[in-house]
Amino acid sequence: MRLNDFSVPRVRQPDMLMLDCVAGSHAYGTAVAGSDEDRRGVFAAPPRFLLGLDTIEQVSDDRHDEVYYEVGRFISLLLKNAPNVLELLAMPEDCVLHRHPAMDLLKPEIFLSKLCAKTFGEYAMGQIRKARGLNKKVVNPQPDERYGALHFCHVPEGQGSVPVERWLAERGLTPRDCSLTAVRGIPGFFAMYPACGENERGILSPKDPDALLVCSVPPDAAPIGWMHFNQDAFKAHCKAHREYHDWVRLRNPERHAANARADRGYDVKNLMHTLRLLDTAADIALEGKLIVRRPNRDFLLRVRAGEFSYEELVDRAETRHAFVSAAFARSRLPDLPDEAAARDALDEIRLIMERHARRCRERGAFLG
Repeated sequence: MRLNDFSVPRVRQPDMLMLDCVAGSHAYGTAVAGSDEDRRGVFAAPPRFLLGLDTIEQVSDDRHDEVYYEVGRFISLLLKNAPNVLELLAMPEDCVLHRHPAMDLLKPEIFLSKLCAKTFGEYAMGQIRKARGLNKKVVNPQPDERYGALHFCHVPEGQGSVPVERWLAERGLTPRDCSLTAVRGIPGFFAMYPACGENERGILSPKDPDALLVCSVPPDAAPIGWMHFNQDAFKAHCKAHREYHDWVRLRNPERHAANARADRGYDVKNLMHTLRLLDTAADIALEGKLIVRRPNRDFLLRVRAGEFSYEELVDRAETRHAFVSAAFARSRLPDLPDEAAARDALDEIRLIMERHARRCRERGAFLG
């Protein structure tokens, strides 16, 4: 078997498949009408492939709605206490489509450890940071067209300043009617002169409309005004504009529509899963148990419906994170997963699945 032979339909065949389940909101108990059906699973690659030069970690469809981990990779992620992988050890029965008895060797107690404080906590706080980033984008939309450099140029006037384009227009001038020289010792300040002779190219570079054009002027030339260019603000605007429109281009339209209906200015699903994740971590710390289907479904769906303010949910999540961290500090869980037990389990699983695959081949119960 070659690397290119691995695909989602192939690893679902009986000779390889160890676990196939419906994950995500259906497993958590937070599914609503129209929720996607994510599939997750585990498979065992054939020994003859594992002894070759290639390696395989996982296979998935193009959208990563269906992901299947090779059992060696699966166990390595379990040893890292990856939250989305650990939950596959305790999926609700109504979400399990197939489960080979060899999965029984991967007992949660081998893997659950105080490392979960870090992995669950960091993931949850990362979700909060994502929610904050989204909130910033939602409440600070960027214009369709990016502002040019002149938008950030102002002329001192009275006790304040006015935009340079307005200042010029009030005097019957345009940016092409002026020349600039830098003011020594004052970064970002320029003297403006009437354009003449070699200096009739204007304020902006003809090669780069976002760059100011500095010229030389006769020593006796008198400036008609002074201008300040806030370059830092211009760079920040360019970055925010690019990131905002990248987000608009890549965002999930259905998820965005749900957020718009909630009219809360944040990703409601994101924060719902943040709180769910922290509650799952609390169960691990306090009881040493993985509880995937959450008992507080009604509350989580209220979060998803946008019944709470953004600030209230972030405060709640940060308070919960502090509680979970303290609970792990007091927990009787081991500091790290039992790597020796995990290796023993993998060795036994390989032998079991090799015998199983041989029987499947004898019955013809697999794709050739």
